[in-house]
Amino acid sequence: MSIRFDLPAELSASAPPEARGLARDEVRLLVASPSGVHHTVFTALSEHLLPGDLLVINTSGTLPAAVDAVRNGRPVVVHFATELDDGAWVIELRAPGGPLLDGHAGERLELPGGASLTLLAPAVPGAARLWRAAVSVPVTGLLAAKGRPIRYGYVPRAWPLSDYQTVFAHEPGSAEMPSAARPFTSSLVTRLVTDGVLFAPLLLHTGVSSPEAAEPPQAERFRVPATTAALVSWVRERGGRVIAVGTTAARALESAASEDGIVRAAEGWTNLVLGPSRPARVADGIVTGLHAPDASHLLLLEAVAGAEVVQRAYDAAVERRYLWHEFGDVSLLLRH
Repeated sequence: MSIRFDLPAELSASAPPEARGLARDEVRLLVASPSGVHHTVFTALSEHLLPGDLLVINTSGTLPAAVDAVRNGRPVVVHFATELDDGAWVIELRAPGGPLLDGHAGERLELPGGASLTLLAPAVPGAARLWRAAVSVPVTGLLAAKGRPIRYGYVPRAWPLSDYQTVFAHEPGSAEMPSAARPFTSSLVTRLVTDGVLFAPLLLHTGVSSPEAAEPPQAERFRVPATTAALVSWVRERGGRVIAVGTTAARALESAASEDGIVRAAEGWTNLVLGPSRPARVADGIVTGLHAPDASHLLLLEAVAGAEVVQRAYDAAVERRYLWHEFGDVSLLLRH
């Protein structure tokens, strides 16, 4: 990892901006490009985009993916990450101190309402954090009745699911919020469209991250529609910039890009890991939250905007005391 910085604990956003007296689109915005760094607020995003620029947005909605369970008589939390094609789910077992890494195949956990979960096999051979699991009841119904949004230790109290949805959320399926799009509001989108900024949808259902370890992203389900692929090509042919809203949108977009940078309609599962060995072919920039030191997301940002821009942005964010994580401030990183 080439991006280095120290993150003081007090810079982790512990609550939605609305609880701090701000509207969603009033969080701070750091704009970084090869020409320098600019500090502003998210409502001024249009001032840093040009007519003909394209924002590619993720329409995945957030699931209430955390459910209480009982394991050997002790309470634990199950994070439901991803539904697989065979009906099994990728899950993570967690306690207050972090992930539980001592699961074993055949282990059975009790879920609310008399339901149960059985561990089948590690989701990644040789790894201990994520498991394939069979659940005795339909998971969507279980989550609707007993689930809550996933949150980590830097968010000390629960917030409703609505606080974890973006204005673009259309198809539920993400274990964690595609949070880069959270500051967008209907009025801001209207203003951007009026100013000539274009929008194109795609879908990527996020799994569960690993805040305790710098793990690469797991396979995730995605879809890039033909209309989005065509619009990306149209914008690029006319010299406009293609800007991904979030690491999820960047991963989906780049998963549909050929070696010559042509985006075509695609769907299925993506294992793409963007980084120095696989730089972005299509995205000219990214709207993104601020990620923890050593997070694999930093490699993706570097793949889009370049290491120098990302390092400059993070140094400035720490110095100016921006807030981190899903309820924090936002950056716009531009390659040119």
